[in-house]
Amino acid sequence: MYEVAGLLYPEALATSLTLPAEILRASAQLSRARRSHTQPVRVRLFGVGKGVVEPCATDQGALDSGLQLGVDADIRQLDGCDLLILPAIWRHPRRVYRRLQPFLDVIRRVHDDGAIICSVGSASGLLAEAGLLDGRVATTHWQDFARFEAAYPAVQLKRRHLITQSDRVYCVGSVNSIADFTVHLVGRWYGDAIARAVESQFSPEARQSFAAAAFLERAPSAHHDALVRDTQDRMEAAPEKPHRLEDLAASVGLSARSLGRRFRQATGRAPMQYLRDLRLQEARALLQNSDLGVAEIGDRCGFASSSRFAQVFREHVGMSPRAYRAAVRGKRFAAISEPS
Repeated sequence: MYEVAGLLYPEALATSLTLPAEILRASAQLSRARRSHTQPVRVRLFGVGKGVVEPCATDQGALDSGLQLGVDADIRQLDGCDLLILPAIWRHPRRVYRRLQPFLDVIRRVHDDGAIICSVGSASGLLAEAGLLDGRVATTHWQDFARFEAAYPAVQLKRRHLITQSDRVYCVGSVNSIADFTVHLVGRWYGDAIARAVESQFSPEARQSFAAAAFLERAPSAHHDALVRDTQDRMEAAPEKPHRLEDLAASVGLSARSLGRRFRQATGRAPMQYLRDLRLQEARALLQNSDLGVAEIGDRCGFASSSRFAQVFREHVGMSPRAYRAAVRGKRFAAISEPS
C-alpha cells in the first residue's frame, strides 16, 4: 500500500491536499479495475496539536477558509510514508514557519526514511527551514521569490520553473502545478497509461507537460554522454523518420547493444522508447492544435499505419486519438463576439 501523508497547519490551502488525494485514489481504483496493479493508496492528514505551539485552527482540521477536514493524527505520530505533501500557505508563510519550528525534525525524519516530499507554493520555505534544500534546486510561489532568495542563499532558486526536483524533494510553485506533479507520480507508481487516463478525467484540456514545466535533477537531457545526446538530437530533429537502432548506433560509432545500454543508463529509457515518446508528444500537439485527420497525424509522426498509431496512442495515453482530440478541445475557452 502506498502511504500518503498531508500536513495541516494554519492557513493551509485545502486544494493542495484534496486534489492530489483525489487523483491518487482515482488512479488506484482505475488500476485495480484494469487489473494492471493491486497497490492501493491510503491518504492521511496530520495536524498540529496543542501543547507545543499556541493553539491554532488546525487542531480539529478547521482551516482559515472555513473548510473542515478530518485530521487522522498529530504530526508527531507520523512514523513514515511514501509521499508527504506540504500544502500551500495563504497570506503569511513566515508566521507558519515560526509555528512549525518544533516539528521540522519530523519532516527531516520522514525524508531520511526515504519518503518523497512535495511542497506547494510558499511551503517550500518549510523545507528550507528544515535544511532539506541546502545546495538543492527549488521553486516557490512567484510572490515569494525575493524574500525566499534573501532568506535562503544556500538554495538554488529556479524562477523560470513551476516544478523542481532534486532526488526525492519536489517543489511546485502553485496549486495548479500539484496536479502535474501528481500525474507524474501516478506514472511512476501505476504506469503511463493510468497516468494519462486519469489526467484526461481531471484535466482534459491540454496542459504544459511535467517535463516541460519542471527543472529535473535527472532530466533525459541532463547527462554527460555526448554520444547519447547526439542520438537524441538525431531523433528529436526528425521523429517521423524510420530510425533503426542499428543505424543510430552506426552514426555514433557504437554497436546497437552498446548504444542501447548507454542510452538507458543516461536517460532511463531504451532508444526506441524515447523515439515512441517523441512521436506521441508530437501527435498530442497536432491533435490539439491542428485540423489534420487522425490518419494524417499518425503518418506525419512516423507510425506505420493509422491502426498502429491508434493502438500505440491508446496504450500509452489511455484513450483513442479521436477521444483525446475531443477531450482537449472540449475545455478550450475562447472569446466569441456574438452579433447584437
